[in-house]
Amino acid sequence: MKVVLTVIVSYLLGCFSSAYFLGKMAKNIDIREYGSGNAGATNALRVMGKKIGALTFILDILKGIIAVIIGNKLLGLDGKLLAGIFVVLGHNFPVFLNFKGGKGVATSLGVLMMVNWKIGLVCLVVGVTVIIITKYVSLGSICASIAAPIAMILLLDNIDRNFYLTIWFLGILSVVRHRSNIQRLLRGEENRLGKNM
Repeated sequence: MKVVLTVIVSYLLGCFSSAYFLGKMAKNIDIREYGSGNAGATNALRVMGKKIGALTFILDILKGIIAVIIGNKLLGLDGKLLAGIFVVLGHNFPVFLNFKGGKGVATSLGVLMMVNWKIGLVCLVVGVTVIIITKYVSLGSICASIAAPIAMILLLDNIDRNFYLTIWFLGILSVVRHRSNIQRLLRGEENRLGKNM
C-alpha cells in the first residue's frame, strides 16, 4: 500500500506544471503554445522573462524535494528513489496536460539533492558552468544529466542496486527528452541564452 501511495502522490505532485500554472496566472497564456512548446523552466524564461523563469525553476526543484521527503517518510531509501522517479515522470508526462510536460531537469536536480547532495551538487556545477561558457541551456542540462551517473560511480562505494538504476534512469531520461535539442545543436540551430528574450 505504501508503494502505491508513494507512486501516486509523487506522480501527481510532478503533474503540477509550474510553467503552465504561472503562464496562466501571470500572462494568461498556455506556455505550450509559445517558444519551444515545452512546459519547463527554460521555455518559461524565454517566453515570460527572468523572474517567472526563475520562479518556475525553483518550484520545479521543490517538487523533487517534496516528493523525496514523502517517499522517505513512507519507505525509507527505496521510497526516496521511487518518489524521485515518479515525480520526474509526472513532470515530463502530466496526465492533466495530455502528457505534454517539461524535460525534468530542475525536478531531477531536486531529487538528486535530496537523494545524494554530492551528486546533485556536481550536476549543478557542471550544468551552470557549461551554460555560462556556451550560453546553451540545453547543452548544460544534457551535460548535467550525463554527469549524474559518472559522479555516482566516482564518488560512491558499494552503490545500492536500486540507487544505481535510479540515477542511470534519470540521467538517460533527461538526455532522451533533449533529443530535439541535440539535433539542433548538431545542426548549429539551437538558440543561445539571451537570444529572442
